[in-house]
Amino acid sequence: MKKLASYVIFLIIWFTDLPTAAAQQTKNLIFITLDGLRWQEVFSGADSLLINDAQFVHGDSAKPFYSEVTPEARRKQLMPFFWNTIESKGQLYGNRSHNNEVNCANPHWFSYPGYSEIFTGFIEPKIKSNRSITNPNPTFLEFLHSKAEYDKRVAAFATWGTFNDILREKKSKIPVNAGYDKAFAQPTATEAILDSLQQAIVTPIGVRYDSITFRYAMEYLKMQRPKVLFLGLDETDEYGHKGRYDQYLFAAHQADKMIEELWMWLQSQADYKNQTTIIITTDHGRGNGKHWTGHGRLKAGSNHVWLAVMGPDTPALGEIKTATRHYLKQLASTAVALLGYTYDASRPTGKVIESVFTDQRYADLKDSRSKKDRISKR
Repeated sequence: MKKLASYVIFLIIWFTDLPTAAAQQTKNLIFITLDGLRWQEVFSGADSLLINDAQFVHGDSAKPFYSEVTPEARRKQLMPFFWNTIESKGQLYGNRSHNNEVNCANPHWFSYPGYSEIFTGFIEPKIKSNRSITNPNPTFLEFLHSKAEYDKRVAAFATWGTFNDILREKKSKIPVNAGYDKAFAQPTATEAILDSLQQAIVTPIGVRYDSITFRYAMEYLKMQRPKVLFLGLDETDEYGHKGRYDQYLFAAHQADKMIEELWMWLQSQADYKNQTTIIITTDHGRGNGKHWTGHGRLKAGSNHVWLAVMGPDTPALGEIKTATRHYLKQLASTAVALLGYTYDASRPTGKVIESVFTDQRYADLKDSRSKKDRISKR
């Protein structure tokens, strides 16, 4: 009985001493990827060598992105939300000009291995092509979906149709709208229009436009109020492969505008305002110079990526200019930690990126974990 009483007292102390709800402000997560967008454009804007090359730019279509002299001014032209809002309220990683690196840990440097690394937190040897096969491993979205707080509150919208398999839609039961998927259930008036439009519009890139993917996601947010949402945009990569640097820049610019619209809407809603963290990254980089159109192990620089984070638990440090190195495999554990959980995956995952938390928030997180570890060992 004494042992039982002591254990009960220990439990009471442990639970009362956990971090208070106020310590963690993030209740919702928006995770966004911009497929194959290079760090060079994110941090320096339009490339002078490429934008003046008639092989990659048709006519004057890209001139609006190259009227400024400095890289800092050009990046604001290209992605104003990143550099006016995220830079002032969040954090941006990956400017290799300052030896600040974000890398692919996987050895392939193209899409499916990159997304597998992002969403599972480790490298899967079986994923070594872009072939549409069901991901053999659960993702961090699936982990969150298994929690009572997030049951039926997780959804995904992506332009690339392979995301149905990457996110294991059939096994995970997470609703995934990807490729040319229609609305999930009885469509709203807006969704009915989108269902019709995506079938009627023939795109030059082989996938539906990112704007349609985005509109599906926005309508779902407004009507269903998910707590975790993934948005996968793809046009940057598609136009990159086609060698259309002008359209690649335009796709990046439009993505920035869509993210701004999303963020402004979130901040206008009582259940999302100041309670939502947004993470933005890419699955791989691209080659350098005239090799920018491709990526993969034979294209140097294709493993160079970037990261942006903004939310109530993330210090407003802006562009990180210190010499650090992070990997895509760290994003799963970091995303889950922002929501107050420890990511329990089937294999060891990349470590949480501590700097995206306030000092007190991360101290609370570590304290909570250590107490859970102690009680689990008793």
